[in-house]
Amino acid sequence: MIRPALGLVAVLFALSACSTGGEVRIGPDGKPLPTVYRISRSDQGKIQYRMLDSINALRQARGLAPLELDSRLNAAAATHSRDMSVQNRPWHFGSDGSSPLDRVARAGYQGQLRGEDISETYETELETLAAWMEESDTRNIILDPQATDLGFAFYQEMNGKIWWTLVTGQRTAAGSGA
Repeated sequence: MIRPALGLVAVLFALSACSTGGEVRIGPDGKPLPTVYRISRSDQGKIQYRMLDSINALRQARGLAPLELDSRLNAAAATHSRDMSVQNRPWHFGSDGSSPLDRVARAGYQGQLRGEDISETYETELETLAAWMEESDTRNIILDPQATDLGFAFYQEMNGKIWWTLVTGQRTAAGSGA
């Protein structure tokens, strides 16, 4: 009697390992509902470099020079991502009235601001990049031939919403070095 019970437990245990790990929720349109993309602290640097590598692959395909990640532009982008969350709206002006030019200067970047892309979404950084590449205004910032530096950061709210900010700059002789 014990052997069949142990056998049944072993079979149930093996079958539970085959589970997908969670129930797929279906929306009213019959399609699976998206899952929340949670970013851990250990993933923050990986995300910045994954975005840099992806952008540089797009630029290389167009014969453009690669961008370099700049810590000051990252700081300006991080400040704006958090501020957009506070304001609860994606736009290019800070709650203090600051513009992208102001934020880049405050962060100590000595080069010239080339552009800023922003997004309010629940999507990953690569899904956000794909959306930016679909629109000419945001695509032109990413593929700007004069851009040399990149800042990229985000702020994630408790509900999973992510505020992404991408800033490009052009290094000058006085502003070289990160």
